[in-house]
Amino acid sequence: MTADYRVQGDIAVITLSNPPVNGLGLSTRQGIAQGLAQASADAAIAAIVITGAGKAFSGGADIKEFGSPRAMQEPNLGSVIAMLEQSSKPVVAAIHSVVMGGGLELALGCHYRIAAPGCSVALPEVKLGLIPGAGGTQRLPRVLGVEVALNMIVSGEPVKSEMLAMLPGQKLFDKMAGSVDTLAEEALAFARSIATVRPLPLVRNLPCKHPQGDAYFQFARNMVKGMAKNFPAPPKCVDAVEAATRQKFEVGMATERDIFISLMQTAESRALRHIFMAERAASKIPDVPSDTKQRPIESVAVIGAGTMGGGIAMNFLNAGLPVMMLEMKQEALDRGVATIRKNYESQLKKGKLKADQYEQRMALLKTTLSYEALGSADLVIEAVFEEIGVKEAVFKQLDRVMKPGAILASNTSTLDVDKIAGFTARPQDVVGLHFFSPANVMKLLEVVRGEKTAKDVLATVMALAKKIRKTAVVSGVCDGFIGNRMVEQYGRQGGFLLDEGCTPEQVDRAIEKFGFAMGPFRMGDLAGNDIGWAIRKRRAIEKPGMKYSKTADLLCEKGRFGQKTGAGWYDYLAGKRDAVPNAEVLAMIEAYRASQGIKPRKIADEEIVQRLVYALVNEAAHILQEGIASKASDIDMVYLMGYGFPMHRGGPMNYADQVGLFNVVQSMQRFAQNPHDDAAFWQPAPLLARLAADGKTFN
Repeated sequence: MTADYRVQGDIAVITLSNPPVNGLGLSTRQGIAQGLAQASADAAIAAIVITGAGKAFSGGADIKEFGSPRAMQEPNLGSVIAMLEQSSKPVVAAIHSVVMGGGLELALGCHYRIAAPGCSVALPEVKLGLIPGAGGTQRLPRVLGVEVALNMIVSGEPVKSEMLAMLPGQKLFDKMAGSVDTLAEEALAFARSIATVRPLPLVRNLPCKHPQGDAYFQFARNMVKGMAKNFPAPPKCVDAVEAATRQKFEVGMATERDIFISLMQTAESRALRHIFMAERAASKIPDVPSDTKQRPIESVAVIGAGTMGGGIAMNFLNAGLPVMMLEMKQEALDRGVATIRKNYESQLKKGKLKADQYEQRMALLKTTLSYEALGSADLVIEAVFEEIGVKEAVFKQLDRVMKPGAILASNTSTLDVDKIAGFTARPQDVVGLHFFSPANVMKLLEVVRGEKTAKDVLATVMALAKKIRKTAVVSGVCDGFIGNRMVEQYGRQGGFLLDEGCTPEQVDRAIEKFGFAMGPFRMGDLAGNDIGWAIRKRRAIEKPGMKYSKTADLLCEKGRFGQKTGAGWYDYLAGKRDAVPNAEVLAMIEAYRASQGIKPRKIADEEIVQRLVYALVNEAAHILQEGIASKASDIDMVYLMGYGFPMHRGGPMNYADQVGLFNVVQSMQRFAQNPHDDAAFWQPAPLLARLAADGKTFN
């Protein structure tokens, strides 16, 4: 059992003990039920206290049982809550630290609640594409009022217990404890004080009304509709809370349950649940034990004060780590520091940062023109020009000046990390840390594991990623790693679509309608079309047989590098990011088509989406088979967190699983017949072909 039972005088104490957050798995539910039965049968027990061990009351469902039959096996959470309500002896929930999801629903089923300050209170099910399923939508409005409860349920965001306790008329907490440390003692005293009070209060018996019901719920629906976009759960939260105000409690509970079950079957909820699990799985490296000793990281050095270097530095400043930033010229350093200040000042104006935080972060930043000043740093990250000769010069300097045991990291996006490690006498200390631009905003961090990268280096940087609030995914060494290797195939398909009859605007519009943050041509303009041009020139030497559309090269020959030049696939007005179609670009594409003897055809949006997305999927299957990524869900996290893949589709591999790998392969075989595409690329990767033939999935 993962719930402990003990007696303190005339009070029975049931303690949830299922670390790390006391998830309400089957064993925990059985322990609660057994404890309630034991207390009920003991005439010496006057009242019962339920609390949680460690750093949570309960975080809700046990993720180890998520979606499995055990989650609904009796006693399920609804049955346990019914036992609480039906107890002949008063039950007090002693809440602290974290009470979320099913944990909050459990507490709402108790007769009384006492809370410690600083407790995070939430019903976060909407973030999994669901609504609360054990009475949360019916009970929370009864104790906090309809508007506060609906805001919490629709957002899923946590609110501190002391903030909720200040609300006029709130009935969520019967008492606030002085502190977490005194909660247990105060809960026992409170339980004794109400032990003889009858009848026992039940949240379900409290009234639930809104004075302007019709108008308020219509307003709420309009607001949620604008925010929900591709997700069905937020509007359903409104329906469920409205049911609490219009239906008898048991009928409202049935309505909630029906909505919950219907949402469980949606592709959107499956995608969000997949993301939830994938994000946690990404931090686990198969051959690096969780107890691997980490290297201490108390100071960081960054080489390069440009856009990327400055953004990288901000991550560590935000986490309270001192940063030494190096450049070759003082004016470059001054520009870099000025950009960091500008970014922080923008956050100040928006109220996202306080003045004292701004000063504290800037005080942690030091600058230098000398490599010698970096020597004492625990971690150094280079963010210099993406050229192997430049990297070689930097790493030879670092090998000379850095202390033993320091981690040497490269922010390279495509270059060979093993080759870079070979420029040093300590390849075990070298790792790739590929930040995505803007580095202070984007959540993804590709951690590139070299052939000789030490396990404690990997453990250290994965833990550090959490500290700077990044989602880290481990990649092996290959050209482009996971993300950029795949995006090259995505971009190639975009070019072939132009050759065959599409305009950049049509391609972008189709994939953005599918849910991408931006299409391949807008993305190219944002990143800089000259970057792709340089890669294609390198490819022409390394892989002379690789087929590309020439339109992107022609665009660059015109100097249309994207937003930074005000002209790329689209035109951009100064100070604006709106992409304006350009007639000269369209004429260039048409002229190239004609020179190749290609007769343009009408291409449906469905084909555009399939060719772009399945190009990602097929290359990803090769990456998996080669062991560059250890699991398909890691690839999904790369594309969700770094490349704008739509969240409601769960990443390219999850999306392919939902479509069916057999269907994906059938489409690819059709694309291989296209004379203007790359037939060799559309041969399914062996892993994909095998999974499709066996009726299996990536995840």
